[in-house]
Amino acid sequence: MSRKIIAIIPAAGVGSRMKAGMPKQYLTILGKTILEHTLNLMLNHCAISRVIVALRKDDPYFPSLSILSHEKIQLVEGGNTRAESVLNALNAVFEENAWALVHDAARPCLTETDLNKLLEINDEHGAILAIPVTDTIKRGDKTGTILTTVDRSQLWQAQTPQFFRADLLKNALSKGLKLKHIITDEASAMELAGFRPHLVTGRSDNIKVTRPEDLALAEFYLTRKIR
Repeated sequence: MSRKIIAIIPAAGVGSRMKAGMPKQYLTILGKTILEHTLNLMLNHCAISRVIVALRKDDPYFPSLSILSHEKIQLVEGGNTRAESVLNALNAVFEENAWALVHDAARPCLTETDLNKLLEINDEHGAILAIPVTDTIKRGDKTGTILTTVDRSQLWQAQTPQFFRADLLKNALSKGLKLKHIITDEASAMELAGFRPHLVTGRSDNIKVTRPEDLALAEFYLTRKIR
């Protein structure tokens, strides 16, 4: 049975670190919102059958986007956390043999090449895009004092998309939230459920727009990508 790939975009966050007066996914780069850049690759990919966007209740920004009318888009109400938003989206997935491709709303520079590498994974452990850590990593205490230098040889920086069988991810998130585990991404929920997701090497320009200085960098990468 062929897989049904459902992209899930949790977009209910407020992006407080951006200090922009609106959620960061609605800031504009090159004439489009960050969210529109993020959605376009998903909507135009032939392997993705549907895109579920989890929005906060009474989101005043998304209804003004022309992309709302795209036939592949489905909206669900987001939760108070990323994990809750993703779980709400998974509750709207009913297809047999469905796989969930979860991607950050504010990560607009993903390339189709990296996406295709991730979609090659086809076992129950699933996979995430990630890059090996290259900077020296320090562990510090609460006062900002270095405690030790961490061995980086086996450290990876997690990115998105993250790709898992929808039913397994739904169960992992449900259980993790019920047990009040700290779930920072989908892979962490799967790990707590006993799975060992694959690490698929991505690109360093697949950045997540988090702080004001990230906007210029994202614009640079998107300009290069368009060219």
